[in-house]
Amino acid sequence: MATPPRRPTNPMAAAEAAFKPVKKPAPTIREPATAPNVRELVSIRIDRAVLDHFQEDGPGWQDRINDALRQIVVGKPPV
Repeated sequence: MATPPRRPTNPMAAAEAAFKPVKKPAPTIREPATAPNVRELVSIRIDRAVLDHFQEDGPGWQDRINDALRQIVVGKPPV
């Protein structure tokens, strides 16, 4: 049985295949959370003074930040 050639028979076709533009995958669509009030892990940058304000009452500062942001979203002034 004959061995196949080590190089492609058509070098131009091989070169075009090697440099063929790659199709970018479609961006994933973010689906809403399935359960209501599900919290999501995020990373944000806030001023040190703002962080100190929410942390001065001890544990639960992330909940207090979330509550303040929720009040703003629903149109109530934060406490």
